[in-house]
Amino acid sequence: MPAIDSGGGHVRLRLDIAYDGTDFAGWAVQEGQRTVAGVIDEAMSTVFRTPIVTRTAGRTDTGVHATGQVAHIDVPVDAVPHAYPRTTRPADAEFTPLVRRLSRFLPADVTVRDITRAPAGFDARFSALRRHYVYRLSTAPYGVEPQEARFVTPWSRPLDVDAMTEAARELLGLNDFAAFCRHRPGATTIRDLQRLDWVRDGVYVTAHVTADAFCWNMVRSLVGALLKVGEGRRTPDWAAHLLSETSRSSAFAAAPARGLTLVRVDYPPDDQLAARIGVTRDLRTL
Repeated sequence: MPAIDSGGGHVRLRLDIAYDGTDFAGWAVQEGQRTVAGVIDEAMSTVFRTPIVTRTAGRTDTGVHATGQVAHIDVPVDAVPHAYPRTTRPADAEFTPLVRRLSRFLPADVTVRDITRAPAGFDARFSALRRHYVYRLSTAPYGVEPQEARFVTPWSRPLDVDAMTEAARELLGLNDFAAFCRHRPGATTIRDLQRLDWVRDGVYVTAHVTADAFCWNMVRSLVGALLKVGEGRRTPDWAAHLLSETSRSSAFAAAPARGLTLVRVDYPPDDQLAARIGVTRDLRTL
């Protein structure tokens, strides 16, 4: 087993995760529902022979996918040897055997791609600097290629990508995105939207969306609002006016979940991780 400093009796591990969210009721554990965290917790608890809870950088909604999700777990030091065959003596902090073994306990639509010893001060959620999402649509008259049907949203109506790009520019920066978020008691809707742009490649139209964090349903709502602009139902300046609203707008619907994928989470250098937690926990104000 790896030689691990107890650090209070637990070792924190970073998990890099990918999943097809189609058949999941989102990330977060829900009683009676199949969720990503639920199946990972179950697999980890089986491997380590003790209850394990997975904490994530971004709690994706029902049907949303990830290729670059990040999470962490805290494993009791005396449980770590259970992750390795008795004949294995890996190098210090070598967790490749755990990745291989864990794959036998996970379903085909979830993969833990890598496991590493987390640096001091690392918290998958609160240490994160920003999250990157991609939303993909197809405007092909036949819809979506079969092998992409779970990950690309078919859109039968023409889209003016230039108008959508113009509207998106007005939403960038630190703003209150209450009009684009489902309400959570006690949660702020102020976010720093750092990137929101559109690219057309043949029949594919892709949105790249980056922020320090996202509130519940925010990415799909941004996309849904901009699609109304792209269809010519609203002018490009309409989206910016939504920023003055104080609750979820009923003027547009959130885009379908299937087209949305979390592709990356950024973190500061190791010596700034702990400080970042304090910044993240501070209540955002305009």
